[in-house]
Amino acid sequence: MKYYVLFMLCLAAIIAYIQRLAFSVCEEQIRLDLDLDKPQIGQIIAAWQLGYALMQLPSGWFADRFGSRRSLALFIVAWSGMLGAATWCTTYNSLIAVWGLMGMSQAGIFPCSTKLIGERFGATFRATASGFLASSMALGIAIAPLLTTQLLSAGLPWQTIFGWYVVPGWIWASVFLFSTSSKNSIAAHQLQASANEVALPDVRWFDFLSNVSMWLLCAQQFFRAAAMMFFQSWFPTFLRETRGVDLAGSGKLAFVVGVGALLGGMSGGIFSDWLLKRTGKRRLARQGIALIGMLSCGVLVGLSYFISDTRIAIGCISIGAFLATFGGVSGYTMAIEFGGRHVATTFSLMNMCGNIGAALFPLFVGYISVGSFGWSGVLFLSAIIFVIDAVCWALLNPTHTISGESLEYEKS
Repeated sequence: MKYYVLFMLCLAAIIAYIQRLAFSVCEEQIRLDLDLDKPQIGQIIAAWQLGYALMQLPSGWFADRFGSRRSLALFIVAWSGMLGAATWCTTYNSLIAVWGLMGMSQAGIFPCSTKLIGERFGATFRATASGFLASSMALGIAIAPLLTTQLLSAGLPWQTIFGWYVVPGWIWASVFLFSTSSKNSIAAHQLQASANEVALPDVRWFDFLSNVSMWLLCAQQFFRAAAMMFFQSWFPTFLRETRGVDLAGSGKLAFVVGVGALLGGMSGGIFSDWLLKRTGKRRLARQGIALIGMLSCGVLVGLSYFISDTRIAIGCISIGAFLATFGGVSGYTMAIEFGGRHVATTFSLMNMCGNIGAALFPLFVGYISVGSFGWSGVLFLSAIIFVIDAVCWALLNPTHTISGESLEYEKS
C-alpha cells in the first residue's frame, strides 16, 4: 500500500505542475487577450508564488491537525477549482486575485506528501521516495509546455485549456480518498518505535528561528527555488525571443530540459540512498551531492550563453537541470530527516522560504528582460543564484533533528 500511495503522490505532483505551468505557457495569449504587459504578467506569477509561500505554514499545521490524506484531497479540489475560476477572469485585478488564491490552495501538496513519505519509509528509502516525488514534479514541468503548446497550436483558447485541466485534479481526489485508508497512514514498525522512544520536549518557534541549520535549510531552498523558476516561468518566452524558436518548438525544447530535470530527481534520490548505505556518511550522501549538483548547474547555465547553436545550448542547460535536481532532492530528504517528529512544520517553513524566492525571480525577470541587461542578464542571474545555493549546502551540517534526536547513521 505504501508504494501505491507514493504513486498517487507522484501523480498529484504531475497534475499540479501541469495546472500551475499552464499559465506560463499561455502567458503571451493571456497578455494579448487581457491587454496586459510583461511586468503585469510577472506580478501575476509572483502573486501565485506569494500566496503559495504564505500558506505553507498554515497548510502544514492543517495536515498535522486533520491528517495528510484528507487534507491533500481537499487541497487539490480547491486549487483545481481556482484554475477553473481563472477562465472567467477578464481583467488584471480579477486574474491576479484568482491566481493568488490558486497558489494558496496548492501550498499544501508537498507538506502533506513529505509527511506521508516520512511516516511510511525508513531512512534508506526516503531519498529515493523524495527523488520519485521530485521527478514527478519535473515530469509535470516537462509535460506542461509540450502539451499546452500543442493545444494552443491546435487553436484552443487558453480558457478552454484551463477548463480541461481542472478535471484530472478532481478525479484524482475522488480516487485517492476511496482507494486509501487513514488507518494505514503510519507503518506498524514506526508506531512501535514511537511507543518506545524517549519523550522529548515540544519544539517552540524560537527553536526553529534560532537554529542555524534551519536557516541554512531555508536559504538553500530560497535560492534553489528562485533559480529553478527560470525553467518554470519565463523559459518558453526566453527561447522564442532569444533563439528565434516558434511556439511549438519552444514547448518541445522546454520538454527536453524538463526530461533532464526528471531524470536528475529520480537518479539523485536513488544514488543518495545507495551512497548512504554504502558509506554510512550522511553528509556526503545528502549535502555532498547537492553541493556538486548546484555548482555544476550554475556553470552550465552560464556557459550556454556563449554557445550559438540552439540545440547544443539547450543540451547544456538540460544537463544543468539534470544536475540541479540530482542534488536538489536532498532538500526534501534533509527536511524529513532534520524535521524528525516535526516534518510538516519543518518542510513548510523551508518551502515557504523557497517560494518567496520563486515569487521574486519571475517578478524581477519581467523588468530585467525589457531593460538594458535583457535576457542575458536573466540567464547570468540564474547561474549566480545556483552558485550561491551551492555555498549554502557546503555550510549546512546538522547532527541532530530540530527536537534533539541524533542524525547519526550506522551502517548495517
